[in-house]
Amino acid sequence: MLNLKKVKSISQNMGQRVSQNVKTRASGAVSKVGQAKSKATKKRGGQQEYVVALDIGTENVKALIGKFGDDGTIEIVGMGRAHQSLSDMQAGAIADIASVVENCDKALNAAEQEAGVSVRTAVIGIAGELVKGTTTTVRVARKAPTEPLDVVEMEKIIKLVQERAEVKAKKQLAMELGGKSVEVRLVNSALVSIDIDGYPVTNPIGFQGKDVIVQLYTAFAPMIHIGALERTAAELDLDLLAVAAEPFAVARSMIGNNPNQNLSTILMDVGGGTTDIAVVNEGGVQGTKMFGIGGRAYTRAVERDLGVDFQEAERLKLGLGTNQVSATKEKEIETALEKTLDVWTTGIELALGEFDKLDHLPHQIYLCGGGSSLDMLIDELQNSVWYKALPFTRKPVVSLINPDQVAGITDSTGKVKDHTYITAMGLLRVGLDTMQYAGGGNNTIREKLDKMLRV
Repeated sequence: MLNLKKVKSISQNMGQRVSQNVKTRASGAVSKVGQAKSKATKKRGGQQEYVVALDIGTENVKALIGKFGDDGTIEIVGMGRAHQSLSDMQAGAIADIASVVENCDKALNAAEQEAGVSVRTAVIGIAGELVKGTTTTVRVARKAPTEPLDVVEMEKIIKLVQERAEVKAKKQLAMELGGKSVEVRLVNSALVSIDIDGYPVTNPIGFQGKDVIVQLYTAFAPMIHIGALERTAAELDLDLLAVAAEPFAVARSMIGNNPNQNLSTILMDVGGGTTDIAVVNEGGVQGTKMFGIGGRAYTRAVERDLGVDFQEAERLKLGLGTNQVSATKEKEIETALEKTLDVWTTGIELALGEFDKLDHLPHQIYLCGGGSSLDMLIDELQNSVWYKALPFTRKPVVSLINPDQVAGITDSTGKVKDHTYITAMGLLRVGLDTMQYAGGGNNTIREKLDKMLRV
């Protein structure tokens, strides 16, 4: 994961806008967080025992404090949540650092008060349409096919794949931004598969062969977005352990620590500003896609068609199916929502259509995120024929992710009860991954391979 450095260009670009306002707010935020508990973050075997996951969403900031167990499990010991203002986020990315810092501080304070510890190490999620996650395949012809593969050679191969993936991500972003060049940084990298002379292997070390084919999932994010997260963490006096593409984090939450996990599924995180999709095939992340339609787009549709303000539109939207709006008004709301629903479904079709290297798409679809609380979304995916033009072998089965389905994470607070916390739980898993592979020591060959992929 990320060993994050200061991004000078971001500080210069944002300095004038944030300036003293950020410093004033942040200094208050830091002092409050620092005073929450005098007990410092504990250590275990030279590693952090506690990490906080910050899911900075369009609607809410969620903070989960996780305590790592010796057996690779995570216990949630603190939870905090704070609402975001309309202008704080734009399409899943931070738009107002000062305000987001203040909201993060509120969520952190609540989580630390409950956990009874002050945690300084954080994992933060990143989302938005400009975050690109794809699986890149590279074939390497070895010069000495009779020599067994070793860790050094595999490291060179993986570096080659990552470099090619970065070029691909930059080209894609430049095309979407009308030719404008954008600096990006690798945020996540995970091994999907390795074949040697057509033979699939889980551990390539020691094998002989001429042709090595490596499939590697990589996620890149624009420096402007990463810089905003770095700045936010710095203002909160947090050590940023990792930044994770949120759909990748959701996938990690479901895959867990089991090396034999053969999960095949489509994961959709419907937030306030974006829908993030991850396709997992036999335990490997095949790729992630994001597009800018989330819960707020539905609220805006109600606001526009019914001529009410945003807060009232949100209330009406959430009142569907709970007998909180009249039957007449309910029909008007549904009509307004259906227009956006059609566009959203088309976005899913287009996103899944880009996974053209898979013979077929997994038929199990799981949804999470606050935006997926709208019953119409699941009804549409279950009951319409949106999937007919895609390579499904059978009709998709659609459901919400329950926290109990998240591998290796338990909740001692009793507050992490629904699908809206799955992304934050996934960020805790990414934190544990990072800790394990940064620890060094007598790692197995597989652990050494995984360590190469840590950013």
